Amino acid sequence: MSTSGKFRAAAVAALSVAALGLAPGAASGAAGCGALFDDFHYGSHTDGLLAQHGWQVRSGAGGPGVGGARWAPEGITFPTSDGDKVLQLASTTDGTPAGTTQTEIMQPDRRFFEGTYAARIRFSDAPASGPDGDRINQTFFTISPLRYDNDPIYSELDFSEYLPNGGWGEAGPVNFQTSWHTYTPDPWYAENKSDSQRRSIDGWHSVVATVSDGHVRYYIDGALVADHDRGGPYDVYPRQNMSLNVNQWFIDLTQHSGGMSTYLEQVDWVYYAKNEVLTPQAAAERAASYRSSGVRFTDDLGGC
Repeated sequence: MSTSGKFRAAAVAALSVAALGLAPGAASGAAGCGALFDDFHYGSHTDGLLAQHGWQVRSGAGGPGVGGARWAPEGITFPTSDGDKVLQLASTTDGTPAGTTQTEIMQPDRRFFEGTYAARIRFSDAPASGPDGDRINQTFFTISPLRYDNDPIYSELDFSEYLPNGGWGEAGPVNFQTSWHTYTPDPWYAENKSDSQRRSIDGWHSVVATVSDGHVRYYIDGALVADHDRGGPYDVYPRQNMSLNVNQWFIDLTQHSGGMSTYLEQVDWVYYAKNEVLTPQAAAERAASYRSSGVRFTDDLGGC
């Protein structure tokens, strides 16, 4: 729908904003420095355009998630949903590390810092096939390398970490927004600020965050759900550029009940406005404008 020209620009913009459950909004803040937008019109994880557009599909092993699990490039696909292509992450498990695959796609070049981040994401409470109950984590975030334990310039912003079956001491569905100062992996020690919503967010939702003037503000469907600033025991405002990432991984396998289960996370589009603060409504309008103009991808992030 977004690239076929079947609808007039105004109609598509109105439809896209309405689909997010948002009203029109206006931009605010400092002058921007370019933007990244992707509507995820690709053929497969081996499509050469992915690399040309800066995306990297993860493979191999390593954290986070279950030790011994594999990061599976073939779990990244681009099916059609509601008339438009989407990014789909399929993660599977049979209850054993060797039988577990996790998925991640990222913009590894660390060009992301202040500005507005937005995406339309479909979270899933239940697996697409197989028994339910696994502690799965469906995410959208930015991150920098941890150079060493308690790295003082480590930066990570978790716009959304959705645990439909709980985990980390939570019994039921919970969605986290977490801003990081630093951490030590072993023994585990963390310095961060975190908020959460203990309810289901199954289905399509807008996820937006603004990073500006010492505040990281997180929004779900246009509603402010967290505001993390530099005050308190930890300064969680990012201190360096980060990569942009989406992944889906298993916290553990203790709740698996047998057979193979496949969990899906989908992303309709992603948008980042560098050095510019937008309302969630305005971010949705920007995405709608690209789509109505037939723009499937653009990246003009400046050097400022």
